[in-house]
Amino acid sequence: MINNLTGFLNPKSSGIGLEINPQQINIAQMIEQGQQYKLLKNVSKEVPEGVYEDGQIVDSLTLAELIKDTLKENRISAKKVATAVPMREAVIRIIPVPAELDEQELRDMVLVHEASLYLPYPREEVDLDYLKLGYFMDKDGIEKVNVLLVATKREVTDLYLEVFQQADLQVDVLEINSFALIRTIREQLRQFGSKEAVVLVDLEFDSTEIAIIVEGVPQFSRTVPIGTYQMRTELSEAMGLPISRDTDLLQEMSLIANPGDGEDKGMSQLNPGMSALLKILGELIDELGRSINFYLNQSEDLEVAQLLLAGPGAGIGQIDEFFTQRLNIPTMRIDPVTALALDVNEDISAVKRPSLGIVLGLGMREV
Repeated sequence: MINNLTGFLNPKSSGIGLEINPQQINIAQMIEQGQQYKLLKNVSKEVPEGVYEDGQIVDSLTLAELIKDTLKENRISAKKVATAVPMREAVIRIIPVPAELDEQELRDMVLVHEASLYLPYPREEVDLDYLKLGYFMDKDGIEKVNVLLVATKREVTDLYLEVFQQADLQVDVLEINSFALIRTIREQLRQFGSKEAVVLVDLEFDSTEIAIIVEGVPQFSRTVPIGTYQMRTELSEAMGLPISRDTDLLQEMSLIANPGDGEDKGMSQLNPGMSALLKILGELIDELGRSINFYLNQSEDLEVAQLLLAGPGAGIGQIDEFFTQRLNIPTMRIDPVTALALDVNEDISAVKRPSLGIVLGLGMREV
């Protein structure tokens, strides 16, 4: 089998979106009403310590029981779900191949021959899928087609399938979390041209995933091991507070000084916790800047037009203004509720909305 990732780029029609990560599980149940989506239920449940270690699932049974209990408590009846593995677990490449190949020849070339050139591990140890993108003429006047190749180690996809099997659920779609996020904001991405890159920065619990997107397709991806947990830990240590997995305190912070704070002193001198938070955010911004420069140095006639913030870390007060000032790139938080013109039963706060991008994208796959 090609195997567990096969079909992840083709839409399905039933089930719910269910995102799992070291901080919590997120569930979205959606239906389509004409040209609009309606969010029937949006549920989150904290994942206890010990289920994940270093971003990896180490206690699949506890995670499966948590999923089962959460569905039952919220009266969500489903047998099929769409879920996703982290981008850091995937190899994503765009491969140009001759346009003259028929479908079987294309499949053989991409999944057998070309894949082995791009994979950092043996071909027999991975699950693969691919999608044809646009046609183009190369510098020699030969027509070619770009193919998006996606691979994960089989042990990763098997582990995710095991979790959901233990939860008595069938994985209808298994994809990469950044793809689900891109699906959620695809209409927003369409406003940018072929020479304009969008940098999608997903600030998650234990890492930040960076994807540089051109015409809706990720051209470059990288994971930085700085997330809201690391930010919360630095903040707690500086303020003499207990170390906690609860990152709500971050969302109560404001990264831009108020007019009355005084420019000579600055926020960091007024608050040691703020100083620690700004330090680790500075490290993240440095890594982000290096990633952007690395990509632009390999790309001709391309400019970064927008930086989009997603994930729970995007709920930190004025973080969009902070990134704009530090990187000199227009930055905004994503708002999936507005982007999808989503009909919701209950109001969803502006702070929480950026963290729903992945699970809503998964839910859309199942409508």
